[in-house]
Parts: sequence; C-alpha cells; structure tokens
Amino acid sequence: MDNPMKIAFSEIKTLSEGVIAVGVTEDSTLGATARALDEQTGGALSRALGAGRFKGKQGTSTTIVAPHGLDVDAVILIGLGQPGKIDGSGLRALGGSVVRRMNAAGAKTGAVAVDAVDGASVAPPAMAADIALGARLGSYSFDKYHTKKKDEDKKSLGELTVMLDEPAAAEDAFEANASLADGVFTARDLVSEPSNVKYPKTIAEDIEALTADGIEVELLDRDKMASLGMGSLLGVAQGSDHEPYLAIMRWNGAPEGADQQPVAFIGKGVTFDTGGISIKPGQGMEEMKYDMAGSATVVGLMKCLAGRKARVNAVGLVGLVENMPDGKAQRPGDVVTSMSGQTIEVINTDAEGRLVLADVLWYAQATYKPRFMIDLATLTGAIIVSLGTYHAGLFSNDDELSERLIAAGKESGEEVWRMPLGKRYDKDIDSAIADMKNVGKGREAGSIAGAVFLERFVNGVPWAHLDIAGMAWMKGSHDPTVPKGASGYGVRLLDQLVRAHYEG
Repeated sequence: MDNPMKIAFSEIKTLSEGVIAVGVTEDSTLGATARALDEQTGGALSRALGAGRFKGKQGTSTTIVAPHGLDVDAVILIGLGQPGKIDGSGLRALGGSVVRRMNAAGAKTGAVAVDAVDGASVAPPAMAADIALGARLGSYSFDKYHTKKKDEDKKSLGELTVMLDEPAAAEDAFEANASLADGVFTARDLVSEPSNVKYPKTIAEDIEALTADGIEVELLDRDKMASLGMGSLLGVAQGSDHEPYLAIMRWNGAPEGADQQPVAFIGKGVTFDTGGISIKPGQGMEEMKYDMAGSATVVGLMKCLAGRKARVNAVGLVGLVENMPDGKAQRPGDVVTSMSGQTIEVINTDAEGRLVLADVLWYAQATYKPRFMIDLATLTGAIIVSLGTYHAGLFSNDDELSERLIAAGKESGEEVWRMPLGKRYDKDIDSAIADMKNVGKGREAGSIAGAVFLERFVNGVPWAHLDIAGMAWMKGSHDPTVPKGASGYGVRLLDQLVRAHYEG
C-alpha cells in the first residue's frame, strides 16, 4: 500500500480543523464528547437525532456539515448499537465506516472520540484499539498503477487521531493490531499485483525480504523439488516459462519450556491460472491473477506473527507455479507421481491447485511434524455457489481444530462454514488407472472432491482446508474494513486462532 494513513492517539481535545466522529448508542444517547459538542453547537446534534432516521443503530451514521460553534468541517454521528452488544467486530466495522465517511467528505485529517459507554463490556482502550484497526484496514487502496486519477477519486484522509482519556493504554493495545494490519496489507498487495509483475520468482524474492522481520526463509527450486519426487506440483508448472518454487518461512517465537512443535500454514500459489490445456473461458480470466491468494495469506500471516513477536513456532509453506498451456504442458489423462508415492490421473488440468498442495502438504508433515496443518486455496468455483462471499469453506479431519477455527472466524469477522468429508465422497476420486484422479463426479460436490483429494496427503496430521475462492477477491464489499478487490482474507482469522490457542 502506498502512503498508508497514519493512526495517532491523544486525549480528548477541541479540534480546529478536519472532521470529528462521535458515538451514539441505539437509544439515541450521546456520549460524553458528543454531549459537549452538542452544547457548543446550540443543540445541533440533538436536533439531528430528532429530525432524521438515524437513531444510533450499529452500522448507521449521519453527518452534520459545518456545524455552528465549531471550527471543524463536519461532525459524524456513528451508531454504536445496543451497549451490551458492543464487540470487537462491530467496533472494527465502525472504524472502517469512519474512514469511508471522512474520505467521502474530502477530509485530510480527522478524529474519532471514544468515550466509556454505560452497559458495555468493552473498556475504552480496547474499543479504541479495535476502532483504530478497522480504520487502518478500511484505509487501504492499491493505486500503484494509476497515473491520471482525479483528486476527487483519491483517498484524502492522511491522519486519523483516536481520542480518549487513556491514550497510552489504547496505543499499547493497538501495537499488535498494527502488525496485523501490516500482514493484511502484505497479502492484499501481493494479490493486487498483475501477473506480468507477480510470478513465482518475484514472489519468492518478496518472501526472501521477510528475513528482515526475523523470519527464516528457504527456497526449493525445480531441481530440488524433482529430487524430492514432487511430480504433482511440477506437472502443473511444466507448461510455463516461469520457474516454480516452494518457499518456506519459519518464525521461531515459542519461549523456552513451551511446546516447540510448530503450527503449519500452507498456501496455493498459482500466480496465474489459464486452466492449462483444459483452458478456461476468456471472460473473467483476468481475475485468475488472484489464484495465488492462499499463498499471499500465508505470507501476510507470517509477517504479522513476526511483527508482533508471537510466542509460537510457525512454519509457512507456499507452492509457487504458473499454469500455462504451451507445448510442454501436461495433458488431460496424464499420470503423475506425487512426493508421497501416490499416483494421480490428471483428468482436468484446471484442477491444478490441489496438485500443487498435495506435494506441499506431504512435505510439510514429513519435514516439520507440525501440531496441525491449515491450507488455504482459491480451490473451487463450487464453493462460491455454496457459500457466496460471506464464508470460506472449512473442511477438516479434526473437530477441535474446526471448532477453534469457527470461533476465530466469528471473533475476527472472517467467518468459515464447515463442510462434510467422508468415505462416500472419497470414493468419487478413485481412478481406474492410478491411485486417484484429480476431480470427482463432474459438477457434483466439486469443493468436497477437492478436499478429499487433499486429505489423502495429510498422513493423519490434524488438518483443515480453507477454500477461500469466494473470499479472496471482492467485486463489491459488504464490510467497511475490506476494499473492493483483494481482501487479504485469512490473515485475521489465523492470527486470532494462534492468539487464542497456540502461543506459549
């Protein structure tokens, strides 16, 4: 992200410029700062509450432009909802909404006042930290390639000050959130880049730069992967001029005496997916630049964990390939041998992500003996048909890991929905000529077919597969913390999972 918006914290003070946002609960009760502003404006805020439909409901707002008695350009009344239901997810959305409103007003500077709310279970410093995170996430834009963008279309807000009685406590609480936002932005940037700029080697170079954050990085090239027997991954890569890589990131943050067994995150990194010989239709194919979003999430997560010095040992592995249809490309009907020794009949070369993940999953469990493995992939269009753009599909062989992911999804706002596995679905990928085929029974249960395929390569390790095809790229966003385009989905979810259960 270019020129990220600055977040500052201060005590509540009178402003001489910009825009200020203040909270209103669902019973139309003004907070302390709002009451003070109401008095200074001769009751303008109260009149706004009485005259319009805005009553403080969560997710709603109204703006008073150039209020008499104040030097600010506008006052934004933000709905907090019912005091007893104020939570982190709602506060982050509030922060994102504030930024959208201020940018719409053309404000260069702004402030949001955070007062104690009677009946709320969240204290002002924690409220402020969540609002600041939502504001930071909502401020994202990818403008790298715009050369003639009109001023009115640019984001104007350069600094947001979060004001409260305990600014130091809020700033401390926000420190880890700042690293989380950096991780999300890393993922969004990677996904947003076009594929003539972003291909396996350049992403591998970006990953190598993470050594500056204290992350150990290892890259396996084509020859090394061939020596390990990764015929499944390499089969996908053989039609491209771009060399494939397996990039490995290790963060060793667990304290002495804690469980040293790492947690493992695996990402599909198909930097562009034409479908190969089973070529995709031309319409919409440009979106296949985001087929590496799973790998971007893993990179962003590892940056986040290192940035906030997470007390855990974590390993991130991403298989980086490009799927192209040239004379060397694999064909439908080819049989490849995976690192596990299992053979795969390639029925459809557009079901390539699972072929990449098969070898990376096997390598991860064999090399690092992790406590669990979670893979992320834009694996199937079928999951979008099933769940739309509100939940990622969750498939798992472990109930405890699934329950923790579901809880982390609700807390982070990046929700998942558990889907079935089982022997009946697994039989659908049996092949007449090899150990398995890479698709199931046509259009039936397409997402599940991909998941049961991957399950054959986890070797009994607790595992979850997140099909994020509907979540990685937003054509329009219902969440004010998520922009149109690359969402960075999964970084917040997995960071919350680690925070809640796996830090020493």
